[in-house]
Amino acid sequence: MLAAVLTFAGSLLVALLTVTLVHRLVRRIGRRSALFAKLARHAHRPALAVAVLVAVQFSLGVVARGDWRPVALHVTGIALILAGAWLLAALLVVIEDATLARIRVDVSDNRHARRVHTQITLVRRVTVVVVSVLAGAAVLMTFPSARAAGTSILASAGVIGAIAALAAQSLLGNVFAGVQIAFSDALRLDDVVVVQDQWGRVEDITLTYVVVHLWDDRRLILPTAHFLKTPFENWTRTQSALLGTVELDLDWTVPVEELRQELRHALETSDLWDGRVCVLQVTDAVGSMVRVRALVSASDAGRLWDLRCVAREHLVGWLRSRHPGALPQLRLRELPRVAGGVPVRTAAGASDHGVSDNRVFGESADGEERVQAFSGPDQAMQPR
Repeated sequence: MLAAVLTFAGSLLVALLTVTLVHRLVRRIGRRSALFAKLARHAHRPALAVAVLVAVQFSLGVVARGDWRPVALHVTGIALILAGAWLLAALLVVIEDATLARIRVDVSDNRHARRVHTQITLVRRVTVVVVSVLAGAAVLMTFPSARAAGTSILASAGVIGAIAALAAQSLLGNVFAGVQIAFSDALRLDDVVVVQDQWGRVEDITLTYVVVHLWDDRRLILPTAHFLKTPFENWTRTQSALLGTVELDLDWTVPVEELRQELRHALETSDLWDGRVCVLQVTDAVGSMVRVRALVSASDAGRLWDLRCVAREHLVGWLRSRHPGALPQLRLRELPRVAGGVPVRTAAGASDHGVSDNRVFGESADGEERVQAFSGPDQAMQPR
């Protein structure tokens, strides 16, 4: 009995000392390496659990005797499988984090970096799920009854798969859509999108849903299948630089060329403009106003929004101070008045003798026929 206790304590002490020494060594190396720093932080606990369970199983296999020995070995084996899966998942997360840390997304042209971040993030979730499923399957295979039932389960795998597919059709559809989004480059983390008439950035992509961070700090959560079935706008799929418009409805007297020069002056004095596009055109001239459209460009969506506001404010202020007559106006014409103060009304179809023909079809013979055709019998017989 004493030998068994000493063996158990010795093996446990060796395991703890080994893990502690390795942990300190990794932490010391981690002062110069981000990879080892993450490894020391995330893998210490699962490695300690694996080492302790290995020591316990070794002790039970060497010195344990009695009917409880198989049960203890079985329980320890299950715990070792779960601890090993925990350690493997932690190592995969450390490797993926280290890969993400080397790819910067805080640069102006980060399209490739965002694509890699999206793929690695989704692959991380898939690997964790796969490791968990394999660990669960390994635990079940430790039971003799489960191994015996494995043949029948595999034989009916087709039927079970069909039933599971019908029961979880929506879930599986979203999972496959998430994998397709990750590798089709249609949507990436930090993409600027317009979906369901809402503007925002893609904050997170999971296997089942996508989180869009809207401009007013709300979160729009949509299933991943939505982005494969419904059209949406991706403003940063190929590049982050964008074009934006500023439209003004002005009077016909607006000096277009001077306004064009003033727009260029406003953009050249702003650090938001990327220097690519500066265009001002009259795009419509109907009714009492003309529509002037300014086309500007910026390096990303956020700077473009601010640049459009700056350009709009500058042009409005310049028009108010330099050309107030070019602002929208409503013109009224005052009619002449007779001595009694009653305005003289002249119809557009009046004759030279001052007689107004304001009837629908006029005084012609064709008009008389139309009056009889489109009026009731009582109205047609009324004197005019």
